[in-house]
Amino acid sequence: MKSTFAATNLTLEQQIGQKLMLDFRYYCEQDSEKKCRTPMTELPADLAKIITKHDIGGVILFAENIQNINQIVKLNNQMQQAAAKASLGAPLFISIDQEGGRVARIPRDIATSFTGNMSIGATYAEHGTQFATQSAQVIADELKAVGVNVNYAPTVDVNMNPDNPVINVRSYGEDPSLVSKLGGAQVAGFEGNGVITSLKHFPGHGDTNVDSHTGLPKVMHDKETIWQQDLPPFKEIIKEQNPGMIMTAHIQYPALDDSTFVSKDGKTMIKPATMSRKIITDLLRGELNYQGVVITDALDMAGISHFFEPIEAVVNTFAAGVDIALMPIEIRSPKDLLVLDQLIARLVKEVKNGQLNGKEIAQSAQRILKLKSKFKLTTALDETLAIQKAQLILGDSSHRKVEAELALAAITLAKNVQSTLPLKLANNAKVHIIMPDTRKCMALEQAIKQYADNDYQYSCTSLQGFEPSAALKALNNADVIIAGNASPNQSAVEIGGMDDLADDPQFAIAKSEQGAALERLLQQAQRANKKTVFVSLRAPYDIAKFGQYGDAILATYAYNIDIDNNVKVAGPAFTALAKVLLGKAAATGTLPVTVNGINNN
Repeated sequence: MKSTFAATNLTLEQQIGQKLMLDFRYYCEQDSEKKCRTPMTELPADLAKIITKHDIGGVILFAENIQNINQIVKLNNQMQQAAAKASLGAPLFISIDQEGGRVARIPRDIATSFTGNMSIGATYAEHGTQFATQSAQVIADELKAVGVNVNYAPTVDVNMNPDNPVINVRSYGEDPSLVSKLGGAQVAGFEGNGVITSLKHFPGHGDTNVDSHTGLPKVMHDKETIWQQDLPPFKEIIKEQNPGMIMTAHIQYPALDDSTFVSKDGKTMIKPATMSRKIITDLLRGELNYQGVVITDALDMAGISHFFEPIEAVVNTFAAGVDIALMPIEIRSPKDLLVLDQLIARLVKEVKNGQLNGKEIAQSAQRILKLKSKFKLTTALDETLAIQKAQLILGDSSHRKVEAELALAAITLAKNVQSTLPLKLANNAKVHIIMPDTRKCMALEQAIKQYADNDYQYSCTSLQGFEPSAALKALNNADVIIAGNASPNQSAVEIGGMDDLADDPQFAIAKSEQGAALERLLQQAQRANKKTVFVSLRAPYDIAKFGQYGDAILATYAYNIDIDNNVKVAGPAFTALAKVLLGKAAATGTLPVTVNGINNN
């Protein structure tokens, strides 16, 4: 296999192939009318051939592509071997969304996934950039060990909107300076350990109340606000770190570009940033002087796909000056491979007729190859050795230790009246836990049992479904109530991607009744004069609504469960929470966002 490749005198087809980042999340080797939902876990001959034939530049992996360490190393090796056979012989970008926290594609019991960016933001006052650096180094070590060389992280959106459905805890916080420092530390941690970063989502997704997976958000900031709030993290990190990639946002920014396009259903609309030459070429390349690789967010997201035919979308993004089209067309069965042929033929035609600038396309391909060369990407791999090494590195005890330390350092005490915490409970005291689902009840119960000096009696109300009279009885009998809430609901990116919306369009509203049920239970607890601890398990904005019912309020910023084998149910956030509840550790985190009634009095 080749480990060097020629970066000069590329044909137009080779240049275009390098500019495509394909997703093989599912693949069925036979065409069918039914939607293909067969995960691609080893490379079929069809897909190997198109990587080789078209000099494809990269692929993106999803959770469905990953079963275990041996399998993912083999799959990545198979894909690199296909790239080695191409005329150019350039290694693939093998990319993934492994932000940490809510967005992690490698199973949590296999890899270290951490508690996410807002938990890192909560540790800044006490620990500075320590956890930003350490978590990025660990994730990079684990990704590199399995053959992944690009991570779509860090998210440097400044979360200014409590109702943001897609960013919230994926942001470090609401202060652009904090976000710049922590994002810069993560870029250094990832890239210093050999994994290319992709800052996202340019020019900023922090003040949106629409998820670009499901619609096209519009940010109505004036230019001054954009330069003070949205752009500083990108500007600072470009200047200090020069990150390998920057990802565009499918968001309209009229103050930056109010030019319009006609959508596929005939509506005149403002161009999203992904397709705006003013934003990508004039602002990002020109004013911010970014010379690295610009990649789109997934082009199958509704922010693009509702308004453009797939091939038109790619033409528009390349015309704007973007280097790589991420997930340009859906590849699920052999018939889609013909569409890929059509896409490449159309792009070649657009260059030849002058609609796309041939010189820019050539420069773009060179930027891509330069980045591959800078990070010494290679198609050569000793698979047996790589598997042995990866088995030792993923989920290593020193990595899990950093994960646990971050989870604990992030826990934030927002209220504590009448010394409610730490809990001082007699032997056999009754602890009633209210959680979004039973697994979270179990995780907290087991964590408390592990650290408590006394034995307690436990009962659980799952907000997914409970019998009201039984819940009321348990509540009235309890000595203490620990109630957790997770809002907002998961977005498509956290669940996996757009395929999940197609499978279950109701996923976003499935939990809409939980908040009202929780509030009724907390009101009952208050009437019964029960000692109550409210725990914000996700974005801490929900403290504004539910905090009034708690004698004590804690924020964890995460609720991931890493071990779930029906005997043990555990995750770092629950372990840390139990330690703080029982006084085995102090809550030293600080809220990195403003919550009405708590830190804005």
